Amino acid sequence: MDRNSLAHRDIRTIDDVLNLLDGLFAPGADRWTEGGADWWDGFYADRDKPVPFFVAKPDENLVSYVERGLLPAGGKALDLGCGPGRNALHLASLGFDVTAVDLSPTAIAWAEERAREAGTENVRFVNGDAFAVGLDGPYDLVYDSGCFHHLPPHRRVSYLALLDRVLAPGGHFALTAFAAGEGGMGSELPDAEFYRRGGLEGGLAYTDTELRTLFAGLTAIDLRRMHDEPPTSPNFGESFLWTALFHR
Repeated sequence: MDRNSLAHRDIRTIDDVLNLLDGLFAPGADRWTEGGADWWDGFYADRDKPVPFFVAKPDENLVSYVERGLLPAGGKALDLGCGPGRNALHLASLGFDVTAVDLSPTAIAWAEERAREAGTENVRFVNGDAFAVGLDGPYDLVYDSGCFHHLPPHRRVSYLALLDRVLAPGGHFALTAFAAGEGGMGSELPDAEFYRRGGLEGGLAYTDTELRTLFAGLTAIDLRRMHDEPPTSPNFGESFLWTALFHR
């Protein structure tokens, strides 16, 4: 968005309001809007950094959903904020036809490299803003591991609209997000304070009640802290995250 347009009296649509609110953050400060791709490219550039989710392992909750019969294997899946593709590749191994989206070209390149090494063909990686790129839903599963908690508060409107548009009737939505409370990560500041500060303090932490309220249009099947997984585990798990599974 052209920041100079903020001085004009040109707000006519919801998108105009959302874009104006995007502009209240410093470039890259919310890691989503202007400058966000550059921030994430820098983040993913050093693959040897001790970042927990750089491991080539799927989320333990995602593995659990299928093993427990809570999530049928197969169908069309959308992975929002896929990063280096660890969950997208796992979904593809289960027989899902996967579309995986990320804002960072560096993350997408890493994910495509992993897919080639694994010989995985039923996954399509898309570089771009999930709210702007064309997504060929409906999807039987929308999966989000760590994208939602990096959105500024007003972009929840866009997120819920995206879910409403692409999630198939009878489909499932699952996510992991920063958990508020003891041992958590992310900021617990009130929504309005982020706009006063012009940044998201590294991401937003949520309570389980807040997640149930925000996604009240869906039926909650499972909502719990993610299990800590040891380094020897084939799965990824950190207890500072919520895991949630919803059904439409």
